[in-house]
Amino acid sequence: MPLPTALFWERRDVSGAEHALLESRTGLYAHGTALAAGPVPYACHYELQTDPDWVTTRLDVRAEGAGWARSVRLELAAGRWRITASEQGDLDAALVASGHARAGLPGSEDPDLLYGAFDADLGGSPLTNTLPIRRLHLGTAETGVAHRLNVAWVLVPSLEVVQADQIYTPLGDNRVRFASETFSADLILDDEGFVEEYPGLARRVRPGS
Repeated sequence: MPLPTALFWERRDVSGAEHALLESRTGLYAHGTALAAGPVPYACHYELQTDPDWVTTRLDVRAEGAGWARSVRLELAAGRWRITASEQGDLDAALVASGHARAGLPGSEDPDLLYGAFDADLGGSPLTNTLPIRRLHLGTAETGVAHRLNVAWVLVPSLEVVQADQIYTPLGDNRVRFASETFSADLILDDEGFVEEYPGLARRVRPGS
């Protein structure tokens, strides 16, 4: 069945874009494609499912470029993550040839480090910022109160899954401050909690704009 909503972002940090189709009436189901020219040119295809409370239950990701392809699946059940991954070809060769460091292996060596994480964050994707925003009702939450989260962060294009500490702070007027240990940005949201502007990363593009 066709999905009713389409969102499109252009990247601000590298040449690239993301297109997502989704249904968000009872939790979120989405699938999309992100394209980027760096650190090596790649296409990243994903499928995302949450429960009605916007807790991530499954994230499937496949990334591919010249001479390589990788995939990872994250599934959350009873508070624990099950992660499976595969790779073909040689991403490291492409990265080194472009002057970048080698990538980590896809997946996670120790999924137990993710215990207590209810959100998956796909690197470079503004769509996944909506998961904690909707799960914690940050659009209507008290302003200035920081919410510290443990998330499953999927690095792209390596598809390595790592534990990450993130902080979301409602600012009012459809704005939420997103912060990690070394980064902070004030996200501008639409009325449904989807990112309109992620300074330094992405900006929503609408038909005719």
